[in-house]
Amino acid sequence: MVIRTNENKRPVHVVVMGVAGCGKSTVAEAIRDQLGFTMAEGDDFHPKANIEKMSHGIPLTDEDRRPWLEVINRWMLGRQTLGESTVVSSSALKRSYRDILRKDVPVFFVHLVGSQALIQDRLAHRKGHFMPPALLPSQFAILEALQADEPGIEVSIEGSQQEMIDRAIQAVQKHASKEESLVR
Repeated sequence: MVIRTNENKRPVHVVVMGVAGCGKSTVAEAIRDQLGFTMAEGDDFHPKANIEKMSHGIPLTDEDRRPWLEVINRWMLGRQTLGESTVVSSSALKRSYRDILRKDVPVFFVHLVGSQALIQDRLAHRKGHFMPPALLPSQFAILEALQADEPGIEVSIEGSQQEMIDRAIQAVQKHASKEESLVR
């Protein structure tokens, strides 16, 4: 099922969230490829100062993250005006961050969840990323689970990569169907 937005459908906006190394980019790319959403890699919106801090093992502060999150929000708003469905990868670790992301945009969060040990192992084998594995504990320390009033779902990263992708795709399709029924 490919979901392409047109005048008869409501755009769907998905943020694939979770700590570093949980598979956000992989899942976002699958949503783009399988459902036809316009994709953005959240890391591409970080200002150089943020990347420098993380590259040196310094966790970002809320003040560091706010402009980054606001730019992602504006990107989704722009795509909304074009009638495009979007998917973006973003850690979105705190409720306050997710509130910024969904300001004036109906965002559905796909929270990729797994144990710290599993994700630490994945990070240890990842190459070419500015986020060092040493920052993972700081991400788990501030992670706030989705709350009941936040539109979204937790998706386990256990099992194979394809199983994780399939679970996420199914959740997005179910959400998109619900959104489409609101337009009719």
